[in-house]
Amino acid sequence: MPALSDQTLPALFFRQSENFSDKPLFYVKEPTLGSWITISWSQARETIRDFASYLLASGIAAGDRILILSENRPEWGITDLAAQSIGAWSVPLYPSLREEDIRRIAEDCQPVACVVSSAEQLAKILPLKQSVPSLRLIVHTEKLAGSGTVSWQDAVAQGRQGKHQQESQLKARLNQVKQDSIATLIYTSGTTGEPKGVMLSHGNFLSNVYACLSVIPITSVDRHLSFLPLSHVFERMAGWYLMLAAGASIAFAQNIDTVPDDMRAISPTVMLGVPRFFEKLYRRIQESFQTLTGLRRKLMLWSLDVARRRSERICRGEPVPAVLQTQYALARRLVFEKLHKRLGGRLRFFVSGSAPLSKEIGEFFHGIGVTIIEGYGLTETSPVIAVNRLSQPVFGTVGPLIPGVEVSIAADGEILTRGPHIMQGYYGKPQLTEEAIQDGWFHTGDIGHVDSSGRLHITDRKKDLIKTAGGKFVPPQKLEGLFSSDSRISQVIVYGDRKPFCVALVVPNRQAAEVFAAQQGLSGLPYAQLLANPKVHAYFWSIIEAKQRDLPSFEQVKKIALLDQEFSLASGELTPTLKAKRQAIASKYDALLQSLYPPS
Repeated sequence: MPALSDQTLPALFFRQSENFSDKPLFYVKEPTLGSWITISWSQARETIRDFASYLLASGIAAGDRILILSENRPEWGITDLAAQSIGAWSVPLYPSLREEDIRRIAEDCQPVACVVSSAEQLAKILPLKQSVPSLRLIVHTEKLAGSGTVSWQDAVAQGRQGKHQQESQLKARLNQVKQDSIATLIYTSGTTGEPKGVMLSHGNFLSNVYACLSVIPITSVDRHLSFLPLSHVFERMAGWYLMLAAGASIAFAQNIDTVPDDMRAISPTVMLGVPRFFEKLYRRIQESFQTLTGLRRKLMLWSLDVARRRSERICRGEPVPAVLQTQYALARRLVFEKLHKRLGGRLRFFVSGSAPLSKEIGEFFHGIGVTIIEGYGLTETSPVIAVNRLSQPVFGTVGPLIPGVEVSIAADGEILTRGPHIMQGYYGKPQLTEEAIQDGWFHTGDIGHVDSSGRLHITDRKKDLIKTAGGKFVPPQKLEGLFSSDSRISQVIVYGDRKPFCVALVVPNRQAAEVFAAQQGLSGLPYAQLLANPKVHAYFWSIIEAKQRDLPSFEQVKKIALLDQEFSLASGELTPTLKAKRQAIASKYDALLQSLYPPS
């Protein structure tokens, strides 16, 4: 385990702010100017101290909870470190959460303060004053009018005025924060059941940061484009604390829809994403390839074949022959360079987490020269347990364990882990904590195994495994990743627990469906009717059949139904991290699913 250079997260930041004083820490698109501005490490340091002074003067005590309800922006990170500097706990909330979800979390953790961004977010917080009496301070970052609220500018200005008088008290508070002090309370998004507050200490995060930094080559010359919510532990650790430890810069995407434009404007060298992001990116690239004809199409197919052969050798740890390397250099210059420019031109690699990444997608991006490093972990493990290495990734695995982390496989295949990354427990739920952590081993709820080379394979969620009526276990996530890797398919949910066979709800790529329909003379039909057409159904069934041809019969999907609407966060079918809520989807489409089986 790499030695911890710092004992707390604020100590890490303050040390690095001295090392990189005038270097840009944040890049932000300023709407009024229409251009990107920078905030240096030293500017961020002073604002953190100012806001910490304001919180201290407002009576915030060590151990108090401070909600952060905001999109990614500098104020998010400043609030996080300012709160931790005085021993308070930051409690991040997804901006996509509904008012009732926020209320349940607030009633559970009883926050004393909240920092919010927009009018939309403030409208979710103001009603809490009635149901959460502990909440007495609301700071908003966008100059909003609201009863009993304080603007960010006023809070920072007040803190700056009183900072010198409170200097000794601020230092005393910071010195009281220790490695085992709680840094944050993160509520898991939860695909089933009520969200639980995960207590993570400074030492939990720092152990993960330095372990990951020892195997992921991020340095002070890197620039990260941040678009995953900082409320998610993956972006929090890898896109915030790890970047601080590396001395890297962080650019905040304007929103999820502007990411392609932001990539071209900012030219990031590294980015974090979830599989859904890479699926969409892969699909757009595949669609652009489909438009090529003649010599350009032949050149593209040749380039992809060269890329595949080179990638396979690298992943097997074999040398790349000089002829193949020369061919790849030509393919990159003639074909792949255009893709790299669309990604900003300087991207060295992506990191994927939160859900399984399709092996096919991983191999494709590695082939074209933009590797996706897939890792694995949970909120309760700070989060990383294992991660592939850039020099020799093995797609279909989540790579070797990171330093300091232990893994054991239980008799039923469940992955257990032990080490300094394990949470301090679930807030206010000692019984659940005891069930999750037994003899120091955290029970992940995931099924998997470690291969002979020490790489971890994730098969599925223990609770998600489908047991058919014939007693066979089917891993739905493996099938869903396999099917959705085809650019003509947008989303898939596999179903079949206690049923004679598995079926699937398939959301086609609308453009692909409409192109095929036009070829069959079906243009002009409403989209729902188009999907009900037997020819269209047969077309998508042929895609599923081809993908699952090599699977055991009991794992294969026997029937499908096509849906004309994607599963979404707004409809309650996805978590904030875009994982499928299987129970909610099965309940909503119960009649359709049952119609795929013979009458009982």
